[in-house]
Amino acid sequence: MEERRIEYIAVKAFRTEFYNPIVLQKGERVIIGEESTETWPNWVFCTKADGSLADDGKEDGSHQGWVPKQIIHFSTQYGEILENYSAQELDIDEGTVVEGIRELNGWLWVRNTSTNEIGWVPMENLKRLD
Repeated sequence: MEERRIEYIAVKAFRTEFYNPIVLQKGERVIIGEESTETWPNWVFCTKADGSLADDGKEDGSHQGWVPKQIIHFSTQYGEILENYSAQELDIDEGTVVEGIRELNGWLWVRNTSTNEIGWVPMENLKRLD
């Protein structure tokens, strides 16, 4: 039996500021940075620990980003990622209908029902359709 996903409508447009989001695989190690405590609690700024930033010289953001605390196993300055994760945010306009997939720390992983694009959107920009 397939899980029924809940639909939401955007009550406020959202535009990402991060165009090259960090993408992590289960088991990957990250360097733990600051933790967001005010606006978005339980998000931790992480950097890939594989040296890829130094190797290719890129500073496009794809090696660093905000990761939900719940998917990190912490040990000293490093963390191990517990599941595959993408920080991809989704641009939406007011009135866009999306299907909620997973909620974490004030954000919802959604699928745009018109375009099938997926990404994170702040919950405060959405209203549940009943």
